Amino acid sequence: MTKSDSNGASHSKRSFDTGEIIMRQGDAGDCAYIIEEGTVEILIEKPDGRVQHVGTRGPGALIGEMAIVDSAPRTATVRALKPCKMLEITMEDFTSRLTGTDPVMQMIMQVILTRYRDTLTRADILHDSDSFPPPEMLEQDLAEKADVVESIKIANEFQTALEKGELSLHYQPIIDLTRGNVVGFEALMRWIHPEKGFISPGVFIPIAEKNGLIVQASRWALGESCRALRRIEARVGADREMYMSVNFSSTDFASENFIDHLYNIISESDVLPTQVRLEITERLLIQQPDNAKAMLQMCKDAGMGIAIDDFGTGYSSLSYLYYFPIDTLKVDQSFVRAMQRDEKSLELVKSIVGLGKNMKMSIIAEGVETVEEARLLQDMGCDKVQGYYFAKPMPEKDVIEFLRNYQPVKLRA
Repeated sequence: MTKSDSNGASHSKRSFDTGEIIMRQGDAGDCAYIIEEGTVEILIEKPDGRVQHVGTRGPGALIGEMAIVDSAPRTATVRALKPCKMLEITMEDFTSRLTGTDPVMQMIMQVILTRYRDTLTRADILHDSDSFPPPEMLEQDLAEKADVVESIKIANEFQTALEKGELSLHYQPIIDLTRGNVVGFEALMRWIHPEKGFISPGVFIPIAEKNGLIVQASRWALGESCRALRRIEARVGADREMYMSVNFSSTDFASENFIDHLYNIISESDVLPTQVRLEITERLLIQQPDNAKAMLQMCKDAGMGIAIDDFGTGYSSLSYLYYFPIDTLKVDQSFVRAMQRDEKSLELVKSIVGLGKNMKMSIIAEGVETVEEARLLQDMGCDKVQGYYFAKPMPEKDVIEFLRNYQPVKLRA
């Protein structure tokens, strides 16, 4: 079975029976494999017709990689010694991964160096070959350290989840501390795997970013959340009063026609641009400063809001706040939860709130779980909050029920 991601890279899982030839010496090669299960042997046919057994490889090992590095014919024959399951890396996949850091890319380069070192070792120190670990042992160690197999499996399964509609969105209300009312929502992606159950966004989001799958996922999330906002407004009688905040990564901004897709999705969903907030990370501003500034300015000019998520956890250069068209700072929940017991966290939150207010920005504190935290933030002048004290992230149907029964929060009598 083969799937394609938004960058055109293909991923598939292949099975081979015992004795089956996986790749043949001299054939053109357009893919490599990572062994998920089973064992293979590597054979080289000499010019005189003799076949030499070079070695074996097991789970976690990479085979056939030279073909996608130098486009040369296969240098060896690989045969299954036991039933095998393989994760395929196509030439297109390899090429797309060159544009960013990726565990597969790291593994390929490390394996090439390992095999080159092994070739030199066998040629120069055959008399002491027992003192040098065999390459299959080194490769397995590299694979385990890089956790490549699991990364690719999650990427493949995430692609399937996108195609089969296994992803969903939960919406966490954002509360205005002055009036106590709901002013918007943050859309949060959820993945319930049919076999593994809940998979944390902390696991699949970084992998989706590295594989380019986040582009397709982000576009889906923006469209679905905007349509949900219109449905919610219709059900509770709100009239364009609330906004939807959606997370975007540096991968999204680097994708082709990002702005055009953004405009089209917003237009088709029938929300106003002023009802959309783009949440970005400081990493985006560091990696693509000029590109990000131009595109963020176009979004800003169209009426969309721009928020820096988890402010204070990254590089937090004050020049970002001047250089980029940012209108909202989101205080990371780790500082909010620690500010009552840690003086440094308290002062940091005060500084962020004060900085934002001085620069005419809105401040949203994340992870508020107690009334004491909410009151403390209100005293600092924080504008808005989100957190379990007010509401957990919830599916659309629960949001409608929540809003119908919601009474503006009063932190003090």
